[in-house]
Amino acid sequence: MIAALRCPLCRQPLRAGPSVLTCAGGHSFDLARQGYALLGTGKALPLGDTAPMVEARAAFFATGHFDPLMRAVAQKASGDLIVDLGAGPGTYLAHVLERLPHAQGVAFDVSKPALKRAAKAHPRLGAVGADTWGELPLRDNSIDTVLNIFAPRNGPQMHRVLKPDGQLIVVTPEPGHLAELRDQLGLLKVDESKPARVAATLSEFSEASREVLTWEMELTAAQATAIVHMGPNAFHAAGTADAMRVTASVAVTTWTGRLLPTPADRHDSAR
Repeated sequence: MIAALRCPLCRQPLRAGPSVLTCAGGHSFDLARQGYALLGTGKALPLGDTAPMVEARAAFFATGHFDPLMRAVAQKASGDLIVDLGAGPGTYLAHVLERLPHAQGVAFDVSKPALKRAAKAHPRLGAVGADTWGELPLRDNSIDTVLNIFAPRNGPQMHRVLKPDGQLIVVTPEPGHLAELRDQLGLLKVDESKPARVAATLSEFSEASREVLTWEMELTAAQATAIVHMGPNAFHAAGTADAMRVTASVAVTTWTGRLLPTPADRHDSAR
């Protein structure tokens, strides 16, 4: 996986030392004792998930309530090198690597608490601290599958690092996702124009498939509170949630960097 990384300052390949990554340009980047690499450019990284948010996410994932989504993502991923941008504690990527026994993975995030967990999420997973809004410290055309799960999308950079036959897997919430919790706690609603906004950020890609997953979760009060506090809603929610049945509803889309024929094109070619 280190062979796919490049220096964020001069774009030369990186090589691993005992506790540092270096490039031929003389730049070096520390490997934290917790097992992750920090590939910064000297600028402050954006604020990421706090330690309580990461702990809430890890605790909720351990309940198995999101297993339908974990399985769906793992079944769609393919190739030898998988990258998760905005990986959090690395749980989705670890599920992918369990299904692909010869693959390796790189989890990117800006949150140090998340990186500490991701570095230990799977033996074939490496964790990297880097700003995924900027230029990714990855070689051109080096990645088989990029995962983007409930995370910001840097379309041009994802297109650059994917192999010509690679794929991007994007997971976004549907309008009904966690609706019961949103109603009870007055949380922000999911924007119904989200699919159009996602497509706009991925203008260099063609959508290859779209699947909407919907399932019911019987949550305890602790679990309901954890799912609220594991994401951006942690900054808006007040108090704790009640035990309740909650709907999960997400869109799982796959994208290719190749230009695919539109339905109209396919119709014309069949005439």
